[in-house]
Amino acid sequence: MSVITFVITNSILQNSKIIKISSFVSYHKLAKKDYQGICNAIAKISIYIRFVAVINKKGELLSFYRRHSLRPMLNARDAKYQFSHIAKRTAMEAFFDRSLGPVEFEWEERKKVQTISFAIKKHRVWVSIDKKVVRSEVLRIVDSCLPIVRLYS
Repeated sequence: MSVITFVITNSILQNSKIIKISSFVSYHKLAKKDYQGICNAIAKISIYIRFVAVINKKGELLSFYRRHSLRPMLNARDAKYQFSHIAKRTAMEAFFDRSLGPVEFEWEERKKVQTISFAIKKHRVWVSIDKKVVRSEVLRIVDSCLPIVRLYS
């Protein structure tokens, strides 16, 4: 993770004098190795995790982990559509951040798989989990993923 620091200078008028106030803002830019590190760290949380992906705001796959010996449930075209859908949904959710607060995670149950997703800045971490996993294990996975996600947010 590289750190970029900006200096923002504002001028204000106080007692008929102009005062300059400088503040430092740090922005942590994720490097390519960070994406793979996120995938690997989350994959180690549970044997029930099938797939972990980091997706950018355009829906492009930046990095992924797939459990060994698993056949993908989505072909390449459908995976691209799924990631594009996640990116669009993330952009739409941003409209409600001011009034409701930002999304911490989303949990989706489907007939064949469960998915959870987390926001890291404008990126999304998408995790698929075996369907037959009890809810308490999914919640344990969520609780274990949150500190990893917050580290990079």
